[in-house]
Amino acid sequence: MHFKKKMVVTALLILPCLSVAKQAPLVLLEQELDKIAQANISKDGPGCTFGVIRDKQFLIQKSYGLANIEHQIPLSSKSVFRMASVSKQFTGFAVLLLADQGKVNLDDDIRQHLPDLHDYGAKVTVNAMLGHFSGMADYNTLKELLPKPLLSTAGGPFRLGDEDYLTNEEYYDVIKSLPLEHQPDTKQGYSNFAYFLLAELVARVSGMSMREFTTRYMFEPLGMHSTFFADDMREIVPNRAEGYRTFEDEGLKRYETNIFVVGDGGLYTTIEDMLIWDNHFYTPKLGKEPEKLMAQFNTPNSQHSYENNGISFYANGQYIDPNYTFHNGGWMGTSTSYIRRPNEQTAFVGMCNSSSIDANIFTYEVPKILTKLKIWEVSDPAIF
Repeated sequence: MHFKKKMVVTALLILPCLSVAKQAPLVLLEQELDKIAQANISKDGPGCTFGVIRDKQFLIQKSYGLANIEHQIPLSSKSVFRMASVSKQFTGFAVLLLADQGKVNLDDDIRQHLPDLHDYGAKVTVNAMLGHFSGMADYNTLKELLPKPLLSTAGGPFRLGDEDYLTNEEYYDVIKSLPLEHQPDTKQGYSNFAYFLLAELVARVSGMSMREFTTRYMFEPLGMHSTFFADDMREIVPNRAEGYRTFEDEGLKRYETNIFVVGDGGLYTTIEDMLIWDNHFYTPKLGKEPEKLMAQFNTPNSQHSYENNGISFYANGQYIDPNYTFHNGGWMGTSTSYIRRPNEQTAFVGMCNSSSIDANIFTYEVPKILTKLKIWEVSDPAIF
């Protein structure tokens, strides 16, 4: 009897030790995250929220810096960030849902549904727009492709961003006038304009705004209650992470866009909701046949690779590499990164409320740190 009691006591003593041993790498991981933050983020300035998702829960999640400098409100897991181009995968999924509902075919010519677009002289399919091989332009060639110069209300050159303003309708009038930059189905060519037009497609065909459609058919069913496409610049957003930028000559300033078009960007969300979105990849719930729809979502739209490298393909708003599926985002007052390693059911989410802080300081470095600390065993943790 005495011997049995001794065994029980010994076991009870060992269990806490095992628990501490298991936690030790996470303590070291937190210290590594703190080092990254200390080198890049001021305690009294804008910052980042970052998390590692593993097996459908946060392995670690931390926030550094302020959501609002004027009121000294710290960032947290409930801070609502503008996601910039990480928004594209949500637009892509919305278009696939629209097709799943039988309202469009991905091989349809986009002008079948948006007939007031420029006559491209070639068929441009919905699928080509989803996969960035439509031939449509982007901001870097906007000026040269415009049929006439875009001017401000004062008659000077238009300043896109936080100075001059366009309504969604006015922005559409600009984009619909543009010819193609190159012939469709010849190469992968990134186009924000294509994804803006995909949001217009969703609105035109469904009879709802992009915000209404995605809220009804995506975010509410998944329980992503803090996620929405922001289409009203005057809207009050609880827990918003205000945008900032450090200018070379002027120092830290507020930095927010006043162009509230959606599709290419415009999604607002929290890191808590991104956990829900990430879990949906492994337990699909949306569409008539959720597993089949998710497989389609993760399948590249074409065999055109990024800069013909034969490695990086595009799938409905996501870059698909051999090890990782990812997308970064950058716009006025925001920097974001969402990187998944599907085979290990692990993801890295970085959301920063400053154009002067790169979310990839976390998302590109932490996979290597996890390997160094032996928290996971992968042969090639590097993103690039």
